[in-house]
Amino acid sequence: MRSIRSIRTLLFAIVLAVPLASFAGVVVSVRIAPPPLRVYTQPVCPGDGYIWTPGYWAYGPAGYYWVDGAWVLAPQPGLLWTPGYWGFSGGVYAWHAGYWGPHVGFYGGVHYGFGYDGVGFVGGRWDHGHFFYNTAVARVNVAVIHNTYRTEVINRNVTRVSFNGRGGINMRPTREQERFEHERHFERTNAQVEREHVASTRHENFGPRHDVPRPENRPMAMHNNHPHNNNMDRPHGNMNQPHGNMDHPHPDEHHGNMGNDHPHNGGGHFGGEHHDDNHHEERNRR
Repeated sequence: MRSIRSIRTLLFAIVLAVPLASFAGVVVSVRIAPPPLRVYTQPVCPGDGYIWTPGYWAYGPAGYYWVDGAWVLAPQPGLLWTPGYWGFSGGVYAWHAGYWGPHVGFYGGVHYGFGYDGVGFVGGRWDHGHFFYNTAVARVNVAVIHNTYRTEVINRNVTRVSFNGRGGINMRPTREQERFEHERHFERTNAQVEREHVASTRHENFGPRHDVPRPENRPMAMHNNHPHNNNMDRPHGNMNQPHGNMDHPHPDEHHGNMGNDHPHNGGGHFGGEHHDDNHHEERNRR
């Protein structure tokens, strides 16, 4: 009996030692609300096929820590990224993991910026196996990347609130978004998992001191019940092996600059997205 208790204690310690939100399909529940989204500048897209994945608050034993946005190669052509989000329900804040799929599903109405304006994604689209970038909201060097277009987007009620539910963003998934939930999905790439792990090791990424939990604010529950966790389809290629040194950015990712919460930090999280109502589209295919 004593040995069984020792094994259970060891397993629990191992779980707490790993950034909890890094497990695909795991719902992490905590009592403390995540801080407002940080302000940061989007770097220039490094090349064709890279999709923007916005920054977010992850959670570990020391509290909330910021994972900066990055350009990530899609696991395969045609896939888009649905960001994860925090949702308040039943007295706790639960993390709903992001995923890759043919459509962008529900992500809590959180205004992550750079094309993720709370509903859907307007930063680009796939067309015959090539990704076309909307230069109205994505930083793209058109001298290098020619598959671009421009559709002006107006953003109203922009907020840095980072969670859905009471006290946050009041939005529910549409029927279409619920249908997207049942499509074929892919887990995060190893590059995305690695990026979150590296972020958890850097002191500057952690939220204000009041976000560090007391013992009673440790994760309330860990449930392997995410709707995308059963029979998860795997991307093509060798996605199961980590790449490179964990102390350095992955070569398949190009990160945004880590910023603070000040709205004037390097152009801002929502920079370059204040436009008029005219949806004028110009394709520049060379």
